[in-house]
Amino acid sequence: MAQGEIIAGFLAPHPPHLVYGENPPQNEPRSQGGWEPLRWAYERARASLDEMKPDVLLVHSPHWITSVGHHFLGVRQLSGKSVDPIFPNLFRYDFSLEVDVELAEACCEEGRKAGLVTKMMRNPNFRVDYGTITTLHMIRPQWDIPVVGISANNTPYYLNTKEGLVEMDLLGKATREALRKTGRRAVLLASNTLSHWHFHEEPAIPEDMSKEHPQNLAGYQWDMRMIELMRKGRMREVFKLLPQFIEESFAEVKSGAFTWMHSAMNYPELAGELYGYGTVIGTGNAVMEWNLRKAGQSLLGGGSSTASGSAYDGHRASLVD
Repeated sequence: MAQGEIIAGFLAPHPPHLVYGENPPQNEPRSQGGWEPLRWAYERARASLDEMKPDVLLVHSPHWITSVGHHFLGVRQLSGKSVDPIFPNLFRYDFSLEVDVELAEACCEEGRKAGLVTKMMRNPNFRVDYGTITTLHMIRPQWDIPVVGISANNTPYYLNTKEGLVEMDLLGKATREALRKTGRRAVLLASNTLSHWHFHEEPAIPEDMSKEHPQNLAGYQWDMRMIELMRKGRMREVFKLLPQFIEESFAEVKSGAFTWMHSAMNYPELAGELYGYGTVIGTGNAVMEWNLRKAGQSLLGGGSSTASGSAYDGHRASLVD
């Protein structure tokens, strides 16, 4: 069996407006463009992903909400029409994707062993949520790499933020162990925006960029503070500030994908590459990459990856203290 590897992780936000602005054939509504800086950022991320040649893409989306447990797509071929319930005028997307069911089952089992409630999604007619579809389309529009889709249990909302993020930390460790055991070469996708204060009225022309700007100055300032720390690789500080960032900027990273991804990567103190930042209906969106392969930290080794290393202990402590 090949040695498991987490090649990289991407902060990969999912505003459906980006798909709408690109006018792919799968999406029914047509646009005049818009949100170009973020779409160009994804073009750079696509070029990087193309060089990585992963076996699988794992995506954690806040818009597949499962109140009881963490669920994993468990049907090998899924297709249908994904519709954004808030912006059906922008996103009605015909999707067709292949699921790495073996890896999904391994993630599910490792999560169960870690004490989490987990479940496989076996409905062959399941309509995949727009967050998962948007992130996957924007990072790999060819749809030629198998995926594992993971639901948002939303424990950070139902419990307090810190307790919920500790659960996401466990999910990340379980994901890492599943990748080690299956020998997959994986790229992780955290489908999250940063600050999430947004406008409540849409312009007459949705892609009118003269109407697009940060909804909230404090949220924008928080985004810049956190991005600067990420660009410098000061991730321990990022996680120490994360609960305050979530509280004061209404950050969507509260749903847990960002913590899940960095936990799976073993919390590298590694500079993230910023491909671009922009707002969508006022929310803050950054496309960023942490490339573990280039840093020599991607291979998962032969022993159990659930054993706590110093980075794991330190970051876990910052979430619960």
